[in-house]
Amino acid sequence: MHMFRNARPTDVDSCFDIETSAYEGDEAATHEKISKRIRIYPEGFLVLEIDSTVIGFINCGCADEVEMSDEDFKELIGHDPDATNVVIMSVVVDPAHQGRGLSRKLMDEFVERMRQMGKATIHLMCKEHHVPLYEKFGYRYLRPSASDHGGMTWHEMSMTL
Repeated sequence: MHMFRNARPTDVDSCFDIETSAYEGDEAATHEKISKRIRIYPEGFLVLEIDSTVIGFINCGCADEVEMSDEDFKELIGHDPDATNVVIMSVVVDPAHQGRGLSRKLMDEFVERMRQMGKATIHLMCKEHHVPLYEKFGYRYLRPSASDHGGMTWHEMSMTL
């Protein structure tokens, strides 16, 4: 049975392990960034548990003006919890649990929670091969991103709530 909840400080190590197992090289958030995101905005850090074990998560920040290539925002610099635009920083399911539709369940729960919080849009960046997946989730393609985070090519997408 799976369960959703907001992240707690005790989740940092589990989330960091999942982040580094699922993202390549420098694109993974550091332990310090994950800790800071949980501490500053737990309402925007949704974890998915199976049998009391964290197996995936989505985390975000909020801003009035969205600039996807802003690296400082990944440290929640400029984050305003009352802003209506959500910027996703990580969407990740432990590779051992992938392929079971859990990312869809995680995203659906996240989107519903953002709607209930009165948010207007959700923005994210992804690699090209994930564009069709996010389109299935209801996001629309915007443009290639100016960001070169982790030395990768990224694509910007958004959803209106």
